[in-house]
Amino acid sequence: MSRTLVKAALNATAPADTIFLQGWVRTRRDAKAFSFIELNDGSCLKGLQIIIDATLPDYAQVARAGTGASVEIHGKLVASKGGGQKWEVVAEKFTVLGEADATYPLQKKGHTLEFLREIAHLRPRSNLFGAVFRVRSRLAYAVHQFFQAKEFCYVHTPIITASDAEGAGDMFRVTTLDLAQPPKNEQGEIDHRQDFFGKKTFLTVSGQLEAEIFATALSNVYTFGPTFRAENSHTSRHASEFWMIEPEVAFCDLAGNMDLAEEFVKYLIRDATQHCAGDLEFFSKFVDPELLTRLNFVLERPFQRCSYTAAVEILNNSGKTWEHPVAWGDNLQSEHERYLTEEHFKCPVTVYNYPRAIKAFYMRLNDGCEPGKQTVAAMDILAPGIGEIVGGSQREERLDKLVARMEVMHIPTEEMSWYLDTRRFGTVPHAGFGLGFERMVQFVTGMGNIRDVIAFARTPKNCEF
Repeated sequence: MSRTLVKAALNATAPADTIFLQGWVRTRRDAKAFSFIELNDGSCLKGLQIIIDATLPDYAQVARAGTGASVEIHGKLVASKGGGQKWEVVAEKFTVLGEADATYPLQKKGHTLEFLREIAHLRPRSNLFGAVFRVRSRLAYAVHQFFQAKEFCYVHTPIITASDAEGAGDMFRVTTLDLAQPPKNEQGEIDHRQDFFGKKTFLTVSGQLEAEIFATALSNVYTFGPTFRAENSHTSRHASEFWMIEPEVAFCDLAGNMDLAEEFVKYLIRDATQHCAGDLEFFSKFVDPELLTRLNFVLERPFQRCSYTAAVEILNNSGKTWEHPVAWGDNLQSEHERYLTEEHFKCPVTVYNYPRAIKAFYMRLNDGCEPGKQTVAAMDILAPGIGEIVGGSQREERLDKLVARMEVMHIPTEEMSWYLDTRRFGTVPHAGFGLGFERMVQFVTGMGNIRDVIAFARTPKNCEF
């Protein structure tokens, strides 16, 4: 007999004479003539009540079915006689598959997020984290739905790379050299020619550069995979390993890029509200009371668009005393982003046309810039409670300007000749962005820390499990 998931049982439209369930015990209550077990198998937030009559031949096994134990039940799905549930199961056969001893840490009581991070191998069994990872799974599915429906080609870009897409020098090194006795060249320096790939290699910070190559052949492409940054950051928004969605679109400018990014963010939110309603209600009750209101607000209204220059003026005219005073040419800090989204505009904001000096080499220089105020066709989507959730730009398609910028930033053009070839051979205006997947999950669930929306967080001094 095939197994029925708890979610399917709860959504049944009619009783069933036979049903087969497997899962884990959330709670157990014993009476003289029978026992009640709440069974959950991870398919949904709610558990299914199982009634086990004391006359069953298997009833002696119930004593072994403590919280956390795995069990299987053959029985009947019947209309529930109690309130708060439509169906329950009357067991005809009950088997304990795996006991959970008394040290099982997820008992029926409140647990702090800090404690649950320490038992990340067990926390998916909790209501909170079961909901988080179901939503994360659904959002990942929606990412592919969105781009595939628009005829984007999914490209698997490399995780190991010899190039630094950001030019920030904060990458993890990949090597097979003996670190105790590395080979040296004539100058006494480490001889990377003897390493596995014959050169310095790293874990990628972005698949963008490789995606640009495919965009100049297939027009519309996207990547969705893990990326890595070796920043010694301990904030609630940063992790050393995280996932990025990065579309690249040929024949596209900054305005088209902003349109696509806004449509994409709204699509993901709408999909989650339609397919994860029970989990989102749970988050709104126990994590963020304003969550559903905020998500609906975002869906109902267009994002505000604001130039970087106008944003600086808004911040300086706000009357606020900033921990990081802002002046034209400075990076916007978290406090500035949150003010713009949460207090001034009270919705997501797309900030565009950033100073060239604070952006990456590949971003297109805007024409007609004021002297001393060169800007690039860059854009960031800032979300309430999170800050930057999307970062992108129109790419610099003009070979001479791209080379000049790379030289200013000391990026070796010879090693990047493959990238420059996309500008030599049939260059086109093109644009793209990166959406931090964990930040998107944070926004949709209301979870305040990135460590709580990724299965096993990788942060400075932390690589457990």
